[in-house]
Formats: sequence, structure tokens, C-alpha cells
Amino acid sequence: MRKLRHFLLLILLIALDQFAKHLAVTNVKENPFIIIPKVFQFTYHENNGAVWGILSGKIVFLVILTFILLGLMVFLYLKVPQEKRYNAIRIILVFICAGAVGNLIDRMFNKYVVDFIYFELIDFPVFNLADCYITMSSVLLIILGLFYYKDEDFEFLSPKSKKTISADVSTMSDDKEDDTQN
Repeated sequence: MRKLRHFLLLILLIALDQFAKHLAVTNVKENPFIIIPKVFQFTYHENNGAVWGILSGKIVFLVILTFILLGLMVFLYLKVPQEKRYNAIRIILVFICAGAVGNLIDRMFNKYVVDFIYFELIDFPVFNLADCYITMSSVLLIILGLFYYKDEDFEFLSPKSKKTISADVSTMSDDKEDDTQN
């Protein structure tokens, strides 16, 4: 049930991102919409690179990289224990995936990502909701990793050590011996 809710959240976030980009294309492309003069506005920008325009023009590379990273995020999501204390991590991974998919859709269909949020006061690069999902979730994940979770909370990410595997094998052979003696 929790996975279904997370999947529905993923779809909602992607739809919200795509709808906001559609509004930017239809309403802001020709005329920027100033919210607070000299501070914040909606403007239209076509980004054919990654964050802040890096890797500009490398669409195929960015699409492949996005698929690889999405695969990693899904793998991590499925590996996270189902305990309630890990729910924040699962939701963060949903937001990161939603941001990645939102920008992936743009790259695949437009050959660029629609950016429209601009903080003029600090001349911050123009960005979009998908970028917000990824950036804010990544920062939150780092904060949780540093201040909330302990190292042992992430043991689910570690592959079994040889010591653990050999202990498992010896336990299995001990079990076989017990079965033959009974």
C-alpha cells in the first residue's frame, strides 16, 4: 500500500512539474511575469544542458545518465527497509525520481529543459520545479544522513561481507548435520 501511495505521489509530482512548464511555455515565453520587481520572476529559458547549463548540448549523454541514475534510485528505494523510520528516505527518493523524470521528459521530447523560475536579486540561474525536487531532496537527504540516521541505519546498503557469508554457510552445514542426526 505504501509503495502505491509513493507511486501516486511520483505521478502527481511529475504532472505538476510538466503542468508548470506548460504554463511557462504558454504564458511566460514572450512576457516574463514579475512577482517582486528586481527580486523574483517567472521567465522562460530553454536549457539544453544540465544544472546551470553544464554539459550544454550533450542531450544523449544526459538522457543515458538520467536512466542510469533513475535505475540506481529505484534500486535504493527497493532496498530501503520497510520500517517507518526509513519513510523519509523513501519519500526523498520519490521526489528525486520525479525531478529526474520531469526533466527527462523535456530532454527526450524537446531536446531541452524548460526553466522558468528566476531569482533576479542574486542572479541565480533559471530553474524549474523538477530542479527544486532534486536539489531540496538531496540537501534533506544529506541533513538526515548527518544528523538523524546513524551508520548502522545504513547497513542495508552494505553487501554481505565474506565473514557473514561464511558464517551463513557454516550455519547451513550445521543445520544439515542436525537434520541427519535426527
